[in-house]
Amino acid sequence: MFTRFAFLIITAFASACATAPIYSPASSPGAAGYSEQQIEAERFSVTYRASGNLDAALLQDYALLRAAELTLRNGRDWFWVDRRALDEDSARGGGTSIGVGVGAGSWGSRSGVNVGVGVNIPVGGTTSRSRARAATLDIRFGSGVKPDTANAYDAHATAANLRARLLGPR
Repeated sequence: MFTRFAFLIITAFASACATAPIYSPASSPGAAGYSEQQIEAERFSVTYRASGNLDAALLQDYALLRAAELTLRNGRDWFWVDRRALDEDSARGGGTSIGVGVGAGSWGSRSGVNVGVGVNIPVGGTTSRSRARAATLDIRFGSGVKPDTANAYDAHATAANLRARLLGPR
C-alpha cells in the first residue's frame, strides 16, 4: 500500500516538473498565458505569465513572440522594447537548499521505508539560471526599415524563429 502511495507521489512531482508552458491567451488577469494592454496608439505592454516559476529567458522569449505577433496584427514591421521586467517573486535561487526524500520497498516477507535528507551548499560560481513567474515588455511599433539597435526586433523574423523554437511544427 505504502509503495503504491509513494509511487503516485513521485509520479505527480515528476509530471509537475515536466509540464511545458502553454502559449495561449490568459483566461483572466493573473492567469497563465499571454496578455497585452494598450498604453497609447502605438504602445503596448505585453506579459507572458507561467503557472509556476520557469526559466526567465524562456518567459522572455514567449513575451517576445507575443510582441511580434501583436506587431504584425497591427500591420507594422518591427517593434522596439522600451522596458523589460521579470516577476521574480519567490523565484530566486542559487542559495543553500534542503531536500527530503522518501522511499519504500519490500523483499520477500520484509519491507522497509527510507527517509533521506540532503543539503545543497553552492561552492564557487552559481550555475543556476534565473527563474521567474512572468515577463513583461513595454513595446512600440514601427514600419519600414528597422533601426539597427539591440532593442529593435523585426516582427516577421522574430515571430517565425520563436514559433519554430518554442511551439515546434504545426
